[in-house]
Amino acid sequence: MASLFSNRIQLVQGDITRQSVSAIVNAANSSLLGGGGVDGAIHRAGGPAILEECRAIRARQGGCKTGEAVITTGGRLPAAHVIHTVGPVWNGGRKGEPELLANCYRNSLRLAEERQLESVAFPGISTGIYGYPKPEAAAVAVHEVRQWLAVHDWPQRVVFVVFDEENRRLYEQELAG
Repeated sequence: MASLFSNRIQLVQGDITRQSVSAIVNAANSSLLGGGGVDGAIHRAGGPAILEECRAIRARQGGCKTGEAVITTGGRLPAAHVIHTVGPVWNGGRKGEPELLANCYRNSLRLAEERQLESVAFPGISTGIYGYPKPEAAAVAVHEVRQWLAVHDWPQRVVFVVFDEENRRLYEQELAG
């Protein structure tokens, strides 16, 4: 199910590992070595090439800090690239979580722009085990993507990929506003 909200923003309910886009965004952990949730699913579906590049990034820079992003191959995924970003762990919103989450979107979009990637798909960053409240996370995601697209040509299309009805409704509300 896809809902078109503008020429450049879409909402899809489904599996992010099956999206035919230039890059999918991985809600990674700072080790970049895979984990649970979206991170584990992307590493499993994409195969060992992703982990190999993540290990090279770790060797070069020691992982990825919260709010930052790095890019690797998509391996066996339909997407040619994976942009790995580390979202904040929710601590009540008083430890800079909104700004750190906003940085995840900005830095991921910056990598897409640098490589002139036509399309990027985002999951709900930090809303799983990291505990970021889903309504607040959706608001940050939509705000940052809209702000970016208002002044940048790349990526040409952003897809928010949600797994369930609850998140679909939250994103529909944000996108309609």
